[in-house]
Amino acid sequence: MAFAQSARPIEGAVATLGVSDRVAFLRRTYAHLGVALVGWAAMTVGIFRFATNFSLKFSEFALRGQWNWLMVIGAFMLVQMGAQALSRSEASKGYQYAGLTLAVVAESIILQPLIWIIFARFANGELSADPRTIVMEAGIATLAIFTGLTLTVFVTKKDFSFLRGALMIASFAALGIIVGSAIFGFHLGIIFVGAMIVLMAGYILMQTSMVMKSYPPTAHVAAALMLFSTVATLFWYVLQFVMEMNRR
Repeated sequence: MAFAQSARPIEGAVATLGVSDRVAFLRRTYAHLGVALVGWAAMTVGIFRFATNFSLKFSEFALRGQWNWLMVIGAFMLVQMGAQALSRSEASKGYQYAGLTLAVVAESIILQPLIWIIFARFANGELSADPRTIVMEAGIATLAIFTGLTLTVFVTKKDFSFLRGALMIASFAALGIIVGSAIFGFHLGIIFVGAMIVLMAGYILMQTSMVMKSYPPTAHVAAALMLFSTVATLFWYVLQFVMEMNRR
């Protein structure tokens, strides 16, 4: 889950630039986001198909016992923090791209257990749709949600930065529920999944406002990484939602 950076306008922010410079920044940001999403999809499929043994062993480890999943989540969060720090580096563009690449790799790996769960449930007759159909539907739904929310911000030009406090509180509450579920073994259910989709939608609104108004013109890689992490998390929960909707 991507925690938002400060929404406070900073010196040299995009909002202070001319129209042409601002448009150039936004184009670079969303171009990098698009490349990251395509790379994420390709790497996720590549790991599942061509590094099947690694994917299966990692998934078995992650899903074996309550503490294993907590360790995986903890390691994932640390990697994401490191990726974000690299993407904000002013020392080198190479560091920034290394951060974005690291985030893409991490998101590809942590998605593997959920994909195996979908295939296992289909094999057991628990799902009415083919796993590839479920993944495709989730991908389309995720892109539709992201596109719609992004257009909402761009068209209305409303600043959603005011959501930051509420989103942070909700994020920590959700993290506590996830940890509690892993420790005590209770099922989160589709209501929680739906709530997380709404939470990620709120993050997209706020972060899009930040990209438009609060990021310096050279921070397009960091901006793309911020949006990518949120879209990836949104997909994680949309995929679960679609899977539950296809249960027999």
